[in-house]
Amino acid sequence: MKTEIVKVLVLASAISCTVSEAKTNKDKSLPPGLEKKVNRTGQLPPGWQKKLAVGERLDTQVYKNASIMDPVRNDGIVTVQIDGRVIRLIEATREIVEILR
Repeated sequence: MKTEIVKVLVLASAISCTVSEAKTNKDKSLPPGLEKKVNRTGQLPPGWQKKLAVGERLDTQVYKNASIMDPVRNDGIVTVQIDGRVIRLIEATREIVEILR
């Protein structure tokens, strides 16, 4: 009886961890108005530029409008330029690794 209860508790905790990870790993996207502006001008508003920080994910639309300075290296890192800022990020996840300037 006790082993069955332990199994149920372990299963429940595993499921709750999986659900919480799924909620934290959601891809952030730009609001529709900002997405249109980025598509039109290729630039982010100043408030969104400040959100470019190491460890954050770069929005898909912003990445598509960025100019690639160095192609993807063997370790999967690419260097791009966005609004005059040079950023290194992991291409597959668009996670910012380093902000150069």
